[in-house]
Amino acid sequence: MEIADFLGLVHPAIAVIFVFPLIGIVSNFAWQTRQRRLQTLASGKSKIPPIVGTEHKRIGEWLSGAVVGISLIGLAYPIGKNMIKNQLWNQNSTQVIFIFLMFLLTIASFVFLYQAKQKLWRGIFATLTGVGLVVLGCQDGVFRRTDEWYWSHYYIGIAAALLMVFSLTIVQDIYQDKTHRWRIIHTILNTIALLLFIGQGFTGTRDLLEIPLSWQESYVYQCNFSQKTCPTPTPPSPK
Repeated sequence: MEIADFLGLVHPAIAVIFVFPLIGIVSNFAWQTRQRRLQTLASGKSKIPPIVGTEHKRIGEWLSGAVVGISLIGLAYPIGKNMIKNQLWNQNSTQVIFIFLMFLLTIASFVFLYQAKQKLWRGIFATLTGVGLVVLGCQDGVFRRTDEWYWSHYYIGIAAALLMVFSLTIVQDIYQDKTHRWRIIHTILNTIALLLFIGQGFTGTRDLLEIPLSWQESYVYQCNFSQKTCPTPTPPSPK
């Protein structure tokens, strides 16, 4: 395995080691928080400790950061590989500078989103973060599987990342809204996000099986993927 192949494992490794365990923890706290609220409304008390709500918010913020971060790592690998392979700096240095600036802008906007208190600034930084993710995802080298967008690791991942950005943006509104409208929106969207994360587990595993090692690319990419056929290899010459 060459260094390029090893770097390609960073994105899925972080997902398995860090992101998916966080998803389980956040989901567990979310369920306990809801059960405590329902029990309190029904009988005025609950055996579930009140700290579950605080922990759900805290770990949820970690999850949002982890999902956006791993999305940027997942985009950086194919974009950087395409730059090196096609020597993009020599051909179009302006595009290279633009891509680097987009990464910096997206990261900075997301960091500022954590710090923003006013609704206007939260909206601005969330929008900039979302636009940055989408623009970077449109760069050459990113495998999008657009013809099967409903089963694409890229599209599902970007959708999940955007939902995490939105969840982080409205977290203050949830606690300030007495009508519980934002809480309901949060619950619905994050249920959808959970389903998307499950889809990411399937599509990510599938893509790892389909991506060849660097030394195999010259042969594998000669295959006809629609017909599922590959050229017959040349037999070794007799000694």
